[in-house]
Amino acid sequence: MAGKEELVGRAEERSPPVVAEMESSVVDASNPSWFTPLRLLVIFCVINMINYVDRGAMASNGVNGHRTTCTTDGTCTSGSGIQGQFNLNNFEDGVLSSAFMVGLLLACPIFASLAKRVNPFRLIGVGLSVWTLAVVGCGLSFNFWSIAVCRMVVGVGEASFISLAAPFIDDNAPVDKKTSWLGVFYMCIPTGYAIGYLYGGSVGQHLGWRYAFWGEAILMVPFVILGFVLKPLQLKGCAPPEIINATIPVDTAASSVKDDVKMKDGVSPKDIQEERAGSSSNSVLKEVLRFLKDMKALLVDKVFVVNVLGYVAYNFVIGAYSYWGPKAGYSIYQMKSADIIFGGITVVSGIIGTLAGGYILDRMNNTISNAFKLLSMTTFIGAAFCFGAFCFKSLYGFVVLFAIGELLVFAIQGPVNFICLHCVKPSLRPLSMAISTVSIHIFGDVPSAPLVGVLQDHINNWRKTALILSAVFFPAAIIWFIGKVPYFLVFPAAIV
Repeated sequence: MAGKEELVGRAEERSPPVVAEMESSVVDASNPSWFTPLRLLVIFCVINMINYVDRGAMASNGVNGHRTTCTTDGTCTSGSGIQGQFNLNNFEDGVLSSAFMVGLLLACPIFASLAKRVNPFRLIGVGLSVWTLAVVGCGLSFNFWSIAVCRMVVGVGEASFISLAAPFIDDNAPVDKKTSWLGVFYMCIPTGYAIGYLYGGSVGQHLGWRYAFWGEAILMVPFVILGFVLKPLQLKGCAPPEIINATIPVDTAASSVKDDVKMKDGVSPKDIQEERAGSSSNSVLKEVLRFLKDMKALLVDKVFVVNVLGYVAYNFVIGAYSYWGPKAGYSIYQMKSADIIFGGITVVSGIIGTLAGGYILDRMNNTISNAFKLLSMTTFIGAAFCFGAFCFKSLYGFVVLFAIGELLVFAIQGPVNFICLHCVKPSLRPLSMAISTVSIHIFGDVPSAPLVGVLQDHINNWRKTALILSAVFFPAAIIWFIGKVPYFLVFPAAIV
């Protein structure tokens, strides 16, 4: 043993100092002194919850409100909230709920690509800063267009977190609990929405809808500070800053030697500057080509495409439920506290369903094939319960069936994102999450809110509108059911 230790010691003494420092810095960056996997999960869960509190508050009757309405006998009820103050119709109101997706769409791929060159943890800090400022702007808005623009910027700020948080959690989670940890993280979606309903309804009623936005900004400030002050974590597939920086002196030295040679040959400084500008342009072109290459790798991945298609159909329904649910419940069942009832159903079903989905997949053996099985089964059965709920005329029957249906459909959160993370190589995970997020929003809940608004304006019957919407769950279940087929075509050895 002593001989082996001496050999190791001599080898370490002969190691070049630069290499030793680089290895040390990489280890330190990979294992920061303050962060532990559990702390990371808790912090990311709270941030995720605040993001969705904002969305839930936006849909609540306290913040969103209603327009001024008049009966046939001339009795009018004054409007309230954003819709009442800015006199928005249902289509404009639906557009407002989806406006932040514009910023999300544009920024998600950008943040995902930057993660290969800029520390991903710092990118999250930048995004949270933008989010906080934009939410403050929402509270200061003065008409439809001003708040719509602020909502777009909210999407830009949220993009970095959505693209990068899940890969960080997957990197740090225990191997046999990866889906469970993702389930805990995505549990914050229904929980945040539900708390947002309650928060928006309470603050909007007692203080006014503007204070709801300002309160969210105050909650996010500590996490903005953490994003810049704490030593950052590294992400698999993304080169640590220390390694990138270590190559700079070599490149600089080579560049200076070339410059000296050119000066001796009579080349002017202007020529050198032009060449450097051309080199910068080539660098931008290389980044664009690299991004296009990564996009091609994603779009030809059959597992990724099928998974996202099912997720789009699923999110179409969930997005419309979250936005129009309280209003539909108020209209169909004369719910006096629609925000509280929908918030309660969503938070209980969401927590239990999301945690259960991740736990069950881990117990089944967390593979892509098993994830598709779980997705199709829970979505189909949950769809039947949700559809049946809106057929009931009794409020109590509706609450029971709808709660069971939501519990089942929320079980997909861990498995569907597990597939997104594990059907690609590590370096593509941020882009996989970004494109998945962009797709489910731009083709899912972005059009669903205004389209459901148009449908309701046309048929003027919330029960029929809710039944038509709930039926869209079934195509999602069918797509995920056939998802195992392309998975076998790509990975035949994985057939169970």
